[in-house]
Amino acid sequence: MERIAVAGASGLIGSALVRSLTAEGHEVVRLVRREPRAADEVRWDPEGGFVDAAALAGCDAVVNLAGAGVGDRRWTEAYKARIRDSRVRGTATLAGAVAGLPAERRPRVFVSGSAIGYYGDTGERAVDEEAPPGAGFLPELCVEWESAAAPARDAGVRTVFARTGLVVSRKGGAWGRLFPLFLAGLGGRLGDGRQYWSFISLHDEVAALRHLIDREDLSGPFNLTAPQPLTNREITAAMGRVLHRPTLCAVPAPVLRAVLGEMAGDVLGSQRVVPRRLLESGFGFAFPGIEEAIRAAR
Repeated sequence: MERIAVAGASGLIGSALVRSLTAEGHEVVRLVRREPRAADEVRWDPEGGFVDAAALAGCDAVVNLAGAGVGDRRWTEAYKARIRDSRVRGTATLAGAVAGLPAERRPRVFVSGSAIGYYGDTGERAVDEEAPPGAGFLPELCVEWESAAAPARDAGVRTVFARTGLVVSRKGGAWGRLFPLFLAGLGGRLGDGRQYWSFISLHDEVAALRHLIDREDLSGPFNLTAPQPLTNREITAAMGRVLHRPTLCAVPAPVLRAVLGEMAGDVLGSQRVVPRRLLESGFGFAFPGIEEAIRAAR
């Protein structure tokens, strides 16, 4: 049995990871922003730079999945600052706390959340972990986000960056908004539909995180995406087939820009990201195809 601290344990991915760990008998320490209500909860304040470092001492792993939702609301300057601070300051807080522990009490691995937004708009070009960062708010955010983990890495803690794609789930995230629309017969392509979406089932996301925690030889960035990215048009068609619904309600690009503002650039942008390092490490996907992932989410 291992002891694993998880920040962002109430989120879509974090809650699924906690369920997976506890189901196998591992002890999970959940970092919460409010006053603790249970024995397995520890308070922290990511933006304020506070965490009870003593609660991290002796943990085998620390997993940071915390951060304000990128797609939760329109990107005002104030909300972009919140997105950034919740990730960059939170990661710096945890990494600093880990680095400050006595060497024999430090976790063996620090898994720091990141996103395929690192690469920006890649068009039709497939990219892996060796690709440089793109330009714009999300790529710049991801660079800062990952850089904030430097204290843990410099202290000799194996540090992994989980660059997650679009998680296929009915319970939250981008797909959590898509499912009700498609089930109501209101689904359709976004813009011209030619932009690539790099997706991953929630099951495979959690399994990949477990893989990165367990494998002592893995460090650095890993793309957590299914092996074969598809265009928005192809994914729209797959949603229609699996859910047995029409997919005629296309949303033109100008409408998306009017409704979403700056965030529309990322919805309409293309990210053709492949998980080269994950595959090379021997990870096997349970739901590699989009129809399999959609059915699993149902």
